[in-house]
Amino acid sequence: MSVQAAPQLRVHSQDGRAVVQISGALLTEYLADIEADFAGVSQAEARVQIDLEPLLAFDTGGAWLVSQLRARLQAAGAEVQITGAGEHLALLETVTTASPGETPHEPPEHGRLEWVANIGRRLVSGWHDALSLVSFLGQTLVGLADIFVRPHKVRWASLVTHMQDVGFNAVPIIALMGFLIGVVLGFQGASQLQQFGAEVFVVELIGISVLRELGILLTAIIVAGRSGSAFTASVGSMKVQQEIDAMQTLGLDPVRVLVVPRVLALLIMLPLLGFVANLFGLFGGALMSWVSLDVNPGMFLTRLHDNIAVKHLLVGMVKAPFFALVIGVVACWQAFQVKGSSTSVGQRTTSSVVQGIFLVIALDALFSIFFAQLGV
Repeated sequence: MSVQAAPQLRVHSQDGRAVVQISGALLTEYLADIEADFAGVSQAEARVQIDLEPLLAFDTGGAWLVSQLRARLQAAGAEVQITGAGEHLALLETVTTASPGETPHEPPEHGRLEWVANIGRRLVSGWHDALSLVSFLGQTLVGLADIFVRPHKVRWASLVTHMQDVGFNAVPIIALMGFLIGVVLGFQGASQLQQFGAEVFVVELIGISVLRELGILLTAIIVAGRSGSAFTASVGSMKVQQEIDAMQTLGLDPVRVLVVPRVLALLIMLPLLGFVANLFGLFGGALMSWVSLDVNPGMFLTRLHDNIAVKHLLVGMVKAPFFALVIGVVACWQAFQVKGSSTSVGQRTTSSVVQGIFLVIALDALFSIFFAQLGV
């Protein structure tokens, strides 16, 4: 087995031009030894000749080094000519063509109108995101409509699993939240109403606040933070691992396979969770009213039955499906926007929670205006 000679680089002047002569075996294994010699070659003449005739061996690593040398000298203004390449020329040109070019960095713009341009870019980006979200909502609604028209297409295993994750596993935290909200309302209401001698009206305060607004709203916020983030993380991880692309290759619709069962589970379980929150909210309020104001449970239930109309419960429950749809669609849409890295999954999960909670609160405000106009 023959041992090939290590490469050598020699620079000399000839006929008004600089000659860079490379000899030996310019292979990848020797690049670390000769890279400094290549870096030391500078533009000594207007014309530079790179002589490869003495080369004994040449591979991709050596071709890359020669290609970089030529590019650097040309960038300095020299006229570079390669001679003696022979059979090595094709490899050299292939590597040169395949080498990525440097992307020029645009200098940052500084000016009084730059902030206007930034606002414009953000508005355009937001508009595109809004259109994408509306389109995704349409696909989800079509999938849900298809499920209701053809119930045999329901993926029961997936639906029941998500119902357990979204609903039954969330009952303890929802019940605790509802109980504490009732306690807070009872305590704060007692301290304020005592100033006017109207302690007995704490029942109406707790009943209307919990049934109409706080019960379902806070339940939706907790579900958005708990289940919405879980949806985004799980589906986003599938996007990173190209499982969604594999589904599409197999002819499966990712929206109907991944999104529809999750949204349907939310549509079923969120009203039930809201009802649990209402029950425990009333229980917490009744307990605090008994402790703070001596309003015994019998009186509390009597005033609740006589003075709180069923419409307040219905107003709260009507919002639940809309909140569920918003949470599910936003969470899954954010997952489909993941761009191939775990960092993107984390960013989209955060955005999912923030946008879900914001849209739930905004939707609740719209419902409040709507019901106020109807006089409900």
